Amino acid sequence: MNAVVKAHSGAVPGRTCPVSYRHAPSVFDREPEIVADTLYVVGGLYGNVEALRAIEMLARDEATPPVIVFNGDFHWFDVDGADFAAIDRGVMRHRALRGNVETELANDEGDAGCGCAYPDEVSDADVARSNEILDRLRKTARQAPAMRAALAGLPMHLVARVGDTRVGVVHGDATSLAGWGFAHDRLEAPSHRRWLENVFAESKVDLFASTHTCLPAFRDFGFGAVANNGAAGMPNFVGTRHGLLTRIGLRAHGGGEPRLAMRVGGAHVEALRIEYDHARFVERFLSSWPEGSPAHASYYRRIAEGPRFAA
Repeated sequence: MNAVVKAHSGAVPGRTCPVSYRHAPSVFDREPEIVADTLYVVGGLYGNVEALRAIEMLARDEATPPVIVFNGDFHWFDVDGADFAAIDRGVMRHRALRGNVETELANDEGDAGCGCAYPDEVSDADVARSNEILDRLRKTARQAPAMRAALAGLPMHLVARVGDTRVGVVHGDATSLAGWGFAHDRLEAPSHRRWLENVFAESKVDLFASTHTCLPAFRDFGFGAVANNGAAGMPNFVGTRHGLLTRIGLRAHGGGEPRLAMRVGGAHVEALRIEYDHARFVERFLSSWPEGSPAHASYYRRIAEGPRFAA
């Protein structure tokens, strides 16, 4: 487990951070795999077919087609075989990274549970339910061996460039696929600043685009910036019913005032709203995860009302 996540006693599935998840910040000091005028980074789609369709509509409305990167956990609620296949087809038309969900779907051992590497502030009950969700989703994935094999082959990180702005695209943080170093509360902690300074100095990027922690955070520290979109496939703020993606462009989106936005070098970095068909998503969710199921217990209130998070 990386240094910014408090270790949990013992190798508890769902709290464990496997060695294979880890990497040095220096891996980002390389030539970019993506050079684009506009980049969409879509984290935490969570099997929301309606959100996937809404993202594709947003991209079609751009003056210049964006490069779209799904940076992990695009599968989650999609235990229905048709939904799983629809998410896989849609995501694989674009660039993709594997998150902890995809990594564990391709792994038969299951020692890491869901692979979330949850810190201690997450309850044991939530951790156990996430492990149950992953177990059920793995059964769906096993019915599609070619898709499962493709998930195993996805990278853990990418480097992109938008104008003169270098972007490290990750699922978790600068040191781990399941790292929590870019969570909104840690980014606010004064004790975390030294770690941030070090990872930006070693990585040679201007911006990290991440997800994993399920709540959004846009922060510019002067020496580097973090854009964590939270979740593309679920609401991110109390009283809302839309997801978010991170748009990085040479020009601003111009489609209304974004809730989160900053300039990093010459790039405009904005959180775009993903206005998916909420009623249809809820219908699809409840057909797979009715009351009494682990996903319903952990996520239904957030899906219906948004999380208890306002900033």
